[in-house]
Amino acid sequence: MVAMLFWFLLFPVVAIALAYRRETLKRSTFILGGVLLAYSFWGCASGLWLLALWVLFLGMCLLNLPGVRRNHISRRLLAVYRTMLPPMSKTEREALEAGTVWWEGELFSGSPDWETLHQMPAPRLSREEQAFLDGPTEVLCKMLDDWQITHELADLPPEVWAYIKQEKFFAMIIPKRYGGLEFSALAQSKVLTKLASRSLVAASTVGVPNSLGPGELLLHYGTEAQKDYYLPRLAAGDEIPCFALTSPRVGSDATAITDTGVVCRGEYEGQEVIGIRLNWDKRYITLAPIATVLGLAFKLYDPEHLMGEQDEYGITAALIPTHLPGITIGRRHFPLNIPFQNGPTQGKDVFVPLDAIIGGSEMAGQGWKMLVEQLSVGRGITLPSNAVGTGKAAVYASGAYARIRRQFGLPVGKFHGVGEVLARMAGRTYIMSAAADVTIGAIDAGEKPSVPSAILKYHNTEMARDIANDAMDVQGGKGIMLGPKNYLGRNYQGIPIAITVEGANILTRGLIIFGQGAIRCHPYVLREMEAAGAEGETGLTLFDEALFGHIGYAVSNASRSLIMALTQARYAVAPTRDETRRYYQHISRYSASFALAADVAMLTLGGALKRKELLSARLGDVLSSIYLASMVLKHHTNQGSPEADLPLVEWACRSLLYDAQEQLHGLLRNFPNRWVGALLRLFIFPRGRTYSSPSDELGLQIVELIMKPSDTRDRLCQGIYKTVEPNNPLGLLQEAMELSESVKPLERKVYDARKAGLFESEDAPSQINEAEQKGILNSDEAQQLRRFDEKVMALIAVDDFASDELSASASQVPLATKKAPAKKRVAKKKVTKKKVAKKVVAKKEP
Repeated sequence: MVAMLFWFLLFPVVAIALAYRRETLKRSTFILGGVLLAYSFWGCASGLWLLALWVLFLGMCLLNLPGVRRNHISRRLLAVYRTMLPPMSKTEREALEAGTVWWEGELFSGSPDWETLHQMPAPRLSREEQAFLDGPTEVLCKMLDDWQITHELADLPPEVWAYIKQEKFFAMIIPKRYGGLEFSALAQSKVLTKLASRSLVAASTVGVPNSLGPGELLLHYGTEAQKDYYLPRLAAGDEIPCFALTSPRVGSDATAITDTGVVCRGEYEGQEVIGIRLNWDKRYITLAPIATVLGLAFKLYDPEHLMGEQDEYGITAALIPTHLPGITIGRRHFPLNIPFQNGPTQGKDVFVPLDAIIGGSEMAGQGWKMLVEQLSVGRGITLPSNAVGTGKAAVYASGAYARIRRQFGLPVGKFHGVGEVLARMAGRTYIMSAAADVTIGAIDAGEKPSVPSAILKYHNTEMARDIANDAMDVQGGKGIMLGPKNYLGRNYQGIPIAITVEGANILTRGLIIFGQGAIRCHPYVLREMEAAGAEGETGLTLFDEALFGHIGYAVSNASRSLIMALTQARYAVAPTRDETRRYYQHISRYSASFALAADVAMLTLGGALKRKELLSARLGDVLSSIYLASMVLKHHTNQGSPEADLPLVEWACRSLLYDAQEQLHGLLRNFPNRWVGALLRLFIFPRGRTYSSPSDELGLQIVELIMKPSDTRDRLCQGIYKTVEPNNPLGLLQEAMELSESVKPLERKVYDARKAGLFESEDAPSQINEAEQKGILNSDEAQQLRRFDEKVMALIAVDDFASDELSASASQVPLATKKAPAKKRVAKKKVTKKKVAKKVVAKKEP
């Protein structure tokens, strides 16, 4: 009986072990053949059972013969596959092919190679970049008064605009040979992080010219003549760029834009040339109200075939000087009280020569490809970095505020409800910072990680929103009363802007992260699709290789998911042996489970998965969670693996892996085919859901680290503007928090005296006076406590106004109106500045 059980278990155990280790088909056949041969001599099976096993083994041997396999299996499956494959438009293909595959590909494999991640060097700023961060960026932050910018001027002051241009903040991506700074992506990120901790208006203003726009498009696709003309002017600030993509009727569906350009003959600068007659209506365009050169996306048509044989070229990108007749710019949107320059622009019969097309006429119709290729990088820098800046500022302020603000005789951070929120804020900020730094380091190493960029855009902005909400809860009335003393309100108001732009977050989560990743990052799906499109024997050979590689990959992931779920991944390979080892192992486990679930979903649902956005969103969430957890571990290593930061690392990894577990559970619970969902659950959760979220005790450890001066607090909030000066609440809060530590023994003396009934007065200043009079405190100690109390009261104070002060000052005309009044340039009809000014005044009169 024991012998029968041994042989009965041996075959599946060996097969599962081979699949787990991802042995090749040939090697697996050889090993299983050896087991079967041993069974034939020493086993106790009946002749019929043994014959069946040898027949199965013979079939496995035949699979090792490419000719037999191709002709009898792959050829038939290829014919079926071609009927199932949904049609793919040119724009979809270009979006899928944009960028490169980096660490997300390892996670999609189900067996991530941790050495690949660990061998990547930690990102570092150059001396020049660090000097810019410590010098001009610090100076710019000092010049910013957010209340003046957002309430009084609805714009940056003239001296700030001048300084931004003078110090080339708009030219961080432009090479030095054109007069730019030629900074790394890391340097751009750090500059934006610091600015965002001070003013979202300044961060947005600086971020856009260094992100997707004329400068970046020129660098990658422009002709030499275009580069030589525009890049020095952009670097010097003589030209202000914007890029107009979004049309009112199509919103996020950028490929359906209704703006047009028709190739025709016309007059330009006194000469008749072949050019483009443009008509457009765009909105939400940052810097449009003051732009001097407008990057424009439109659909190009050539009905007279003046360029070539095509009637329609598709989406094209061109550079349009805004002084041309027919262009309307100058009016502004007002995005949630964050008045960075943003507005609509229209063009009516605007004529430009063909060389206005970025890259020249040969790049006609390549606009969408250009945009998605650059978004694969840009999405990972500007908005995620701004989110990091606002998150760090909120944690830095809230930790200090929770220490100096007292309720019921205790710092408010000592209450566990507040502590839970503070720990959550700190943990999410650690995740955001880690994801941004490590991913941007990959960009500087030459990667164009389109899927990670989408992950960062979505999750960093969503976590920033959660942090902003939590900061408001911690600081209560201090946070909701707007005024010069409020350091939370504008960031809280501005969060939905980041959620909305560069692909709305709902769209990014539901369609982009998994929708693009499933094909782009999967080791076999794109190869199968390309093989299906190839003709003849070449296509069959490619399909056969991809198909059987895919089958082996799926079987391996099923084995890996089951074994690691049963063993809690205790035997999975990890690159470390310290406290972080278990998180590496759990990421590997969920990587295999995710890869298995993704394969089964694509196989059983096919093209319908694209329409079932909630399922694809959950798969995207699992991929995002294990990606972000990987970034946390790499970031901790990059910082030298400080032991003091382990509570943050544990909180971040536990939160992310718990979310991965719950999203997988949600996927299986809602899987359309319940039988398939139940079978998948056996491989993913054979022991049920066993992973837990962070403990309360862990959260309290984090609170202690951020409510007092510590190296962990400094590392977590590194890179924000925290100079101690009268106009910087972050610096003043830190100063008060540090002072609170030194006066703690003095406060204890007063507290003990009050508890003993030695004071007649109730308020703190009077009790300090009584303590001095009764010798409980000496004069120096009393003065020290008074100074501390004054600082605290100044910091927790809120603004109040006379009724007529609540609107922006009537004497302050928005600077955008002074510099660039709403101007409509129509051919053969000159409108002077004086006439425009009269119209503006007339509109203000009742």
